[in-house]
This record gives sequence, C-alpha cells and structure tokens, in this order.
Amino acid sequence: MGFRCGIVGLPNVGKSTLFNALTETAAAQAANYPFCTIEPNVGRVAVPDPRLQEIARVAKSASIIETQLEFVDIAGLVRGASKGEGLGNQFLGNIREVDAIVHVLRCFEGGDVTHVEGRVDPIADADTVETELMLSDLESLEKRVPNLVKKAQQGDKESKVQASVLGQALELLRQSKPARLTEPKDAEEKLALERAQLLTAKPVLYVCNVDEGDAVSGNAHSTRVFEKAKAEGAAAVIVSAAIEAEIVTMAPEDRGEFLSDLGLEETGLSRVIRAGYDLLHLITFFTAGPKEARAWTVEKGSKAPQAAGVIHTDFERGFIRAETIAYSDFVQFNGEAGAREAGKLRSEGKEYAVQDGDVMLFRFNV
Repeated sequence: MGFRCGIVGLPNVGKSTLFNALTETAAAQAANYPFCTIEPNVGRVAVPDPRLQEIARVAKSASIIETQLEFVDIAGLVRGASKGEGLGNQFLGNIREVDAIVHVLRCFEGGDVTHVEGRVDPIADADTVETELMLSDLESLEKRVPNLVKKAQQGDKESKVQASVLGQALELLRQSKPARLTEPKDAEEKLALERAQLLTAKPVLYVCNVDEGDAVSGNAHSTRVFEKAKAEGAAAVIVSAAIEAEIVTMAPEDRGEFLSDLGLEETGLSRVIRAGYDLLHLITFFTAGPKEARAWTVEKGSKAPQAAGVIHTDFERGFIRAETIAYSDFVQFNGEAGAREAGKLRSEGKEYAVQDGDVMLFRFNV
C-alpha cells in the first residue's frame, strides 16, 4: 500500500538536501543551481514509532519491520510552469501522481545559496508555486466542467455528481483559492473530487528550512509560514536541512548527543515523516509474534477486513474475525496471553473500524 509525498518548491530551497537526509542516501544530486534534480527521485523511509520497539520487547520478536512512507523529490518549479516554463509540464505531471505535497520553503538568510528570484520571502515562494498549480487546475476545469454540466442536464447521474463538486472547485480557483477548500456533500462527491486529481486538492505540509541557529524555535520567516498554514488548515514543521544532512553521516549512537547539544529532542526529519503520515490521515496497527513485530499502515476509518488485506489479499477475501488488543493493554498485561487472561483481547468482526495502535491477529479461511 503506497503513500507518496512529493517534495516540491522553488529551485535552491533545500529540497534535494532534505530528500537525501530523509532517505539517508545521496541519490538526489544537491547542488547550488536550478534544476539539478531532473528526474524525480524516490525513497522509502521508516515512520518512527517507539510503540513498535516496546511491542517487539514484549512479544520477544526476532526482528522489527517498520511501516513506511514514500517520498518523491520533484524538480524545482519556476514562475510560468503552468504554461510549460522551465520543467513545468514534467513538474506538474509528477505532482499529479503523489498523495500529498511537502512544500519546502527557504526560511534562512545568507548569500551562499542563490535564490532563483533574488530574495528571501517564503510566503511569496509558496504563492508562486500555489499560483502555478491553481492555474493548471483552472485551465483543466474550465474545459471539463461545461461538458459535465451539459451531460448532467441530459440526465447522466455520474456527470451530475462531478459537475456539482468540480463546479464548486472551479469557483474557488476563480477566486484564487485552492481546490482543497472544496466541501463535497457526500461520499460520491468526495470520490469524484479525488478522481479528478486536481493539484491544489492535495493536502500540503510546509517545511520551513532554517539555519542551524533557528532549528529549535524558528525565526520571523517560519512564523509567517506557520500563520499561513493555520489559515489554510495545512500543516507546518521547522527543519534545518543542513543539520539533517550532517546527522545522517554520523553513527547512530552519536546522534542523540549531537541533537542534545543543539537543544533538539528529535530530528526534524522525524517531525516531517510523522506530519506527512498525519497529513494523509493514516494510522498504524501492529502484528506481533516470535518471528517479527511489524507495523502496518491503513487510512483512518478502515475496517478490519481492509486492514487484513494490507497484509495479504487472501486475508481480506477469507476474513473471519480479528483478535484485537489495544497497545496499552498489550504492554500492561505482557502480551497476548496476559491480555486474553485479563479479558482485554477482543474478537472483532467485519464492521470493526481499526484504531491506531491496535495489535491484531487475523483469522481467515480461503
């Protein structure tokens, strides 16, 4: 089950440096000139979750397998991308394929790194990218919506649903507002909006790339970004890409002391990964045994058979029940046997909505 976050931004804001640190590789070429990333680089990263370590300890598991997110490093965008400027068409096509947008913004001063527009203004940078995405969506919907309205008037039910929700998105775009502010009235409209693959309908996480000295509490630039994110219902985190790039070169046992010396409790990347996870409305459930303890990802609201299907399609097809223990009960009563004895193991059926932290064993018959 792949969940993809696309890392975007203007050239030279730290996208590739951040991506390299995220994936602990040098797969993306990081250099001080525009368009150093030509093809989107893809990396899978583990979602940090201390609960998994504790579950493995209790279950005496031989190995640990974390759940993962996929990050795509996308070539830098410039003004006019919606009309094909720079690498515009490729940029927009790559964004269309991701589930969420991680928008890196330059929030550091200094002349060592050239800004493509000759100034440091993260809000203007965000607006430049958002404008190009809105223009692309606007052009698309102005062609599609009139045809959908025409079909809807002729009695086509599917077109009526699409015309309603995409018409609302079109009006927002005409007001220079992103399509993510569209409010579908029911599940049908929500699905129609998702299938339209509008660029500005995707959830956004702003990453404020700051200097080392601002990594703890940010600066005036990042404060403005957080205010913007709050107003939009988006998310924001502070990261120093330079610090993160240094951390990944260190031995794991040295990283804690390094972070502590800087006044940081965890890496910025951990915050980015978790925020991306939350942005996509994902939750984690666990399986545990002597062989392995493993974390799995499902969307919030998923039913037990869907969760079983993440492990194997046969589990979903032949689903009987899910033996379920809350994480806190699993730890408190020292595993499955203790939880069962304490009456904390539940037998859940097909309509059970999986909760974050559930430790599950699926019974199935094919």
